[in-house]
Amino acid sequence: MRFQDEVHGNLFEQVEKTMDLLFTKYIKSMISYEGIYRIETFEYPKEAIREAVLNAIAHKDYTGATPIQISVYKDKIMIWNYGELPENWTIDTLQKKHSSIPHNPDISNAFFRIGYIEAWGRGIRKMNEQCAEAGLPQPLYYYESSGFWVVFRKDLFNEEDLQAKGLNPRQIKAVLYVREKGKITNKEYQEINQVSKRTSTSELTDLVSKYNLLENKGVGAGSFYKLIGQ
Repeated sequence: MRFQDEVHGNLFEQVEKTMDLLFTKYIKSMISYEGIYRIETFEYPKEAIREAVLNAIAHKDYTGATPIQISVYKDKIMIWNYGELPENWTIDTLQKKHSSIPHNPDISNAFFRIGYIEAWGRGIRKMNEQCAEAGLPQPLYYYESSGFWVVFRKDLFNEEDLQAKGLNPRQIKAVLYVREKGKITNKEYQEINQVSKRTSTSELTDLVSKYNLLENKGVGAGSFYKLIGQ
């Protein structure tokens, strides 16, 4: 662990301090210019991270003394809060249109009235949409260790990071092709890399089973490969 920070104060202060800390110390931004105007593009969509922080605070079980925990890694951000899903709810329930059953209705109502949240029950959908617009994989959601996890994954489908994983130049070209086109077939892999079907099959298989970057869809002539999580 390289850094550790704690955020204190009332709930409104905790939201603002947490967002400020994350986006000034832990989350990098790419700088570009449009004319004379400077544009900052962060690694993760700011509103999606804010939504996850707000959800963690609003749905935390405050009978437990365990604080909300945010872990920042090179390739992901994990946000955890102590608490449980409503009775008979699953992660699939959250992914569909659903009513809002906040664990702490007073906190949720305060966040709604101050303008932190626009509508109850749309948090998961908003995070999914914002990550999709930013070209990032859909966040992961799961219940484990007596709490709820949201995991944002960085876009690692770039030449530098793929090379660091051990992919050869042909595999890197194929992954970037899938990122742009949405999918790739065995025949397309052969064509863009000028290799035999045997080499293509072997290297695509490694991208699936060894590197866990692609998944195989369909069978026979209709078979193709797409990025995991897309």
